[in-house]
Amino acid sequence: MSSLRFIAGAKAFKTLSENGFKPEFFSQLLAASGGPKWIGIAGLDKYLFGEFFKSHRQPLHTLGASSGAWRLACLAQNNPLAAYQRLEDLYIGQRYDTKPTAEEVSEQVKGILAGVLGSHGASEIVSSSFINSHYIACRGRHLNRVSNKVSLAAGLATAAATNFVSRKSLAWHFERYVFGVEPSQSPFVNLSDLPSQFCGLSKDNIQQVLLATGSIPWVLAPVTEINGAPNGHYYDGGITDYHFDLPLNKPKGLTLYPHFFPRMSPGWFDKSLRRRDAKRNYDNALILAPTDAYLASLPYAKLPDRNDFSHFDSDSRIKYWRTANAMSQVLADDLADVVAKQSIIEHIEPL
Repeated sequence: MSSLRFIAGAKAFKTLSENGFKPEFFSQLLAASGGPKWIGIAGLDKYLFGEFFKSHRQPLHTLGASSGAWRLACLAQNNPLAAYQRLEDLYIGQRYDTKPTAEEVSEQVKGILAGVLGSHGASEIVSSSFINSHYIACRGRHLNRVSNKVSLAAGLATAAATNFVSRKSLAWHFERYVFGVEPSQSPFVNLSDLPSQFCGLSKDNIQQVLLATGSIPWVLAPVTEINGAPNGHYYDGGITDYHFDLPLNKPKGLTLYPHFFPRMSPGWFDKSLRRRDAKRNYDNALILAPTDAYLASLPYAKLPDRNDFSHFDSDSRIKYWRTANAMSQVLADDLADVVAKQSIIEHIEPL
């Protein structure tokens, strides 16, 4: 029994059912926010980065938020698997033996990102000839642009309350910033569902952007300066784009989305709501998601998550995360088997 589900929008279902599962059909790759959840599907990333897209030389537009952006930053480097190994080692190896301040977490994350990028990663990402990288961060407005914890708490509570009524109300509280390499070729340069700005991604600001896109309010300090963008308080890109609810049909080709779940919560404040699965935007997407049986097989029957930092001491958490990381190889094996046999017709299901 496969550990993996292949869930396709109508256009993707037709294309893949009739023509097979081949890398040249895909022009976009998404990676969602979700904290440490990526550790439990890391095998998928490593197969896609190291094998599936290994010889892919047509433009591949990538879009990531938070830890999803960090994963995609590995793909765009010259040796993606070496970069991904650094991400795994440094991220899993985090230690907080006493409760840290937001500033202390930010300092440790800066070290993780510096290690992932290494000496040449920033230049390799922005100069890649076929990976057109995009990372999302959110700039706070009104109360959410104030560092005071009480004001930020009030701002986030207000955002959550108004988002309950309408997702469009996020425009009052945050502005989406998309940082990309090639605006002339970008499918994400003129987003209009929420107030959005597009800024150039460069080797001079990429580490600031990667820190900002993962700066969860209260958990990390805001990033206040990003070269080439207005000053402000930049936070986690998942606030507006937790699992994405964006037009995905602008470039020719399909969208591939290795995801944690078979469902999508558009923004951070939608996690407890039923505002999910915007099918109109996933017509040309194939979602790769672990089965319930795979999730049940993991330690504690779940993907790693941020609560593990408070539920386990560092040694226990690191051991657990390494186990989940190793177990994710079965996802890669099952995906590789489908690709090798071109048997997706036996597995694909409609969104």
